Amino acid sequence: MDGFAGSLDDSISAASTSDVQDRLSALELRVQQQEDEITVLKAALADVLRRLTISEDHVASVKKSVPSKGQPGIREAISMSCITNGSGASRKPSHTSSVSIARKETLSSAAKSGTEKKKEKPQGQREKKEDSHSNDQSPQIRASPSPQPSSQPLQIHRQTQESKNSTPTKSIKRPPTAEKSHNSWENSDDTRNKLLRAVSTSKLISKVIKNADKHKDVIINQAKMSTREKNSQEGEYVKMFMRGRPITMFIPSDVDNYDDIRTELPPEKLKLEWVYGYRGKDCRANVYLLPTGEIVYFIASVVVLFNYEERTQRHYLGHTDCVKCLAIHPDKIRIATGQIAGVDKDGRPLQPHVRVWDSVSLSTLQIIGLGTFERGVGCLDFSKAMIIPIQDKRKIKRKDSGVHLCVIDDSNEHMLTVWDWQKKSKGAEIKTTNEVVLAVEFHPTDANTIITCGKSHIFFWTWSGNSLTRKQGVFGKYEKPKFVQCLTFLGNGDVLTGDSGGVILIWSKTTVEPTPGKGPKGVYQISKQIKAHDGSVFTLCQMRNGMLLTGGGKDRKIILWDHDLNPEREIEVPDQYGTIRAVAEGKADQFLVGTSRNFILRGTFNDGFQIEVQGHTDELWGLATHPFKDLLLTCAQDRQVCMWNSVEHRLEWTRLVDEPGHCADFHPSGTVVAIGTHSGRWFVLDAETRDLVSIHTDGNEQLSVMRYSLDGTFLAVGSHDNFIYLYVVSENGRKYSRHGKCTGHSSYITHLDWSPDNKYIMSNSGDYEILYWDIPNGCKLIRNRSDCKDIDWTTYTCVLGFQVFGQFI
Repeated sequence: MDGFAGSLDDSISAASTSDVQDRLSALELRVQQQEDEITVLKAALADVLRRLTISEDHVASVKKSVPSKGQPGIREAISMSCITNGSGASRKPSHTSSVSIARKETLSSAAKSGTEKKKEKPQGQREKKEDSHSNDQSPQIRASPSPQPSSQPLQIHRQTQESKNSTPTKSIKRPPTAEKSHNSWENSDDTRNKLLRAVSTSKLISKVIKNADKHKDVIINQAKMSTREKNSQEGEYVKMFMRGRPITMFIPSDVDNYDDIRTELPPEKLKLEWVYGYRGKDCRANVYLLPTGEIVYFIASVVVLFNYEERTQRHYLGHTDCVKCLAIHPDKIRIATGQIAGVDKDGRPLQPHVRVWDSVSLSTLQIIGLGTFERGVGCLDFSKAMIIPIQDKRKIKRKDSGVHLCVIDDSNEHMLTVWDWQKKSKGAEIKTTNEVVLAVEFHPTDANTIITCGKSHIFFWTWSGNSLTRKQGVFGKYEKPKFVQCLTFLGNGDVLTGDSGGVILIWSKTTVEPTPGKGPKGVYQISKQIKAHDGSVFTLCQMRNGMLLTGGGKDRKIILWDHDLNPEREIEVPDQYGTIRAVAEGKADQFLVGTSRNFILRGTFNDGFQIEVQGHTDELWGLATHPFKDLLLTCAQDRQVCMWNSVEHRLEWTRLVDEPGHCADFHPSGTVVAIGTHSGRWFVLDAETRDLVSIHTDGNEQLSVMRYSLDGTFLAVGSHDNFIYLYVVSENGRKYSRHGKCTGHSSYITHLDWSPDNKYIMSNSGDYEILYWDIPNGCKLIRNRSDCKDIDWTTYTCVLGFQVFGQFI
């Protein structure tokens, strides 16, 4: 029973686990979409309530008014409101920004004071209003969502003493939800009504994203602020929207004209220098040695080409989401990599596809499969055999191998497609099976044969033109394995498969007429069985000299087999590196090994193994840089805390902690580092010895940010319980005592920064809030945010704020 459990674990670790993770990712995306939908519905409801309140106020003011010289002004205001809010057929579509809404409500409020007040206004203001009115009536082309300089002038609101003294006689009261969720849909009743009628979550979310991006530019919106806020806040501010949330950023006093500080994007570009880690936990057959002496592998959306002798890396960055498989062209120069489906930063879907690229120039040669593959690309392979198409009866043209590419996607039916990748044309397509498919290979000598294997099956496909026909491998008297894990080919064309039972099977093609009832001529049948490993056979590698390397799962052994498939030598991979996921031939007598704990090892049977690449085995959440050394620290879901040397690109030390880490920060002295976990506990470790210095708990939810003050006398801990916990730090970061708690955010803390004098904290939250805190006076929330516009900050890690406006959003 134990053997069965171990075998099953080995079998499904790279297939079923990947499928479960994909489904979990899909569920997480769906939950996020539903949360966005709720936000939209709240915003629409709040807008309806606001409009009802305005309408009631207008009706009440009309009933109470006595006909006078000011009456035409009231009629004008009511007429304007009806034109904007009405749904008659004569209503013009709204193409303007939220400025028109602000103007509309200002008109309605001003009308209550009669036309006499309007007559007292300077001529210049009257002309400005008339210009605004004419602009509101004509469609405008929106500026780019990016807050970068554009041809459309920036609109800034300046609060003056005159505007403060001329407040409306009756303030408009709005529900708190309307204050937070009021957004750009108020420009168009039609758009909002369509959103409310929408049934499809995906359609609704796409409308949210479209409108949020459309209104990322800066706007005036005095009407969005309550009367109390308008009376208490002074100065200029810029406002933008993120997913329907208004974000107000006050302009510092030393900025006289915002247009003067708007600049073009800097010409400098960031270049990726180094990637730490390798994806071996849930992938296979993804480590190869190129003729350039580089090891090629992938992690996340980056394909890495690592020269272990020169300690240099190059990177192919063409993919838009995680890479899951890799194939090498027979010329050893061109490479094909397949990626999963995903979404971009704006929520738009990214389609799975395959990229064929040049490993020397790192240039993309072809992109295939856009709109064809579902969920992702599971495995792929280049054709290897020489193809000899007959042009006519007299001429025969010979083509090089590698012109075709076969691909298995991650759909339920695991579709097999064959492509002429240079022409970007699909030659054939067929459903394979509803079970997991783990490998696909072109036969090296028969160009018309493709083999796939996976859960409880091996299929031999005959490809002719635009059709594929399947013949299932029959195990007969041999035990049928739960998984056929891998396959390769012998020099004579026989097929070798490794399975979850630790067995290697040799499949030979029949060339004689079979006995009646024994099957047709030309099918592959099992000719030999070899017990190779305890547990599963995870990888097979045919070497240049004709010998064979096999890698086991449970026993972690690499075995060298001679030409007659007799075991010659073996070596065991140490337990701390995990089980074997990929084996490739290296230089001379060396071989490369990729493991389930994301190590890439280089070894020989005589000298053992040397680590070339290593990284975390689960999602990495926390990152901190040393204040004055070339060191960086990472913490992840795998509970590993790693200290890296960023110059030599190697691991200094690692420590296993009790819980998954989510955030970290170094003390300014560099002697200790604080690490926050997913449960509310946080640790302080010695940066040199990795010893535990202190341990504390704040709440019972995930900690999202740790930040020491400039002099190291305070530590701020941001949590998913919406609080910021403050600690007094002494003894050079080794003693901590609670100082207070910042309460006021309506969502989890995402970022925070200290002022140099330790008096103030600026923080961002998950619902795009920008709040400021007075630390000496009891960690109180500063209500008047304009008072903080001239504060300097030690760091600018917050992604929302005037100082970083245009960099992150």
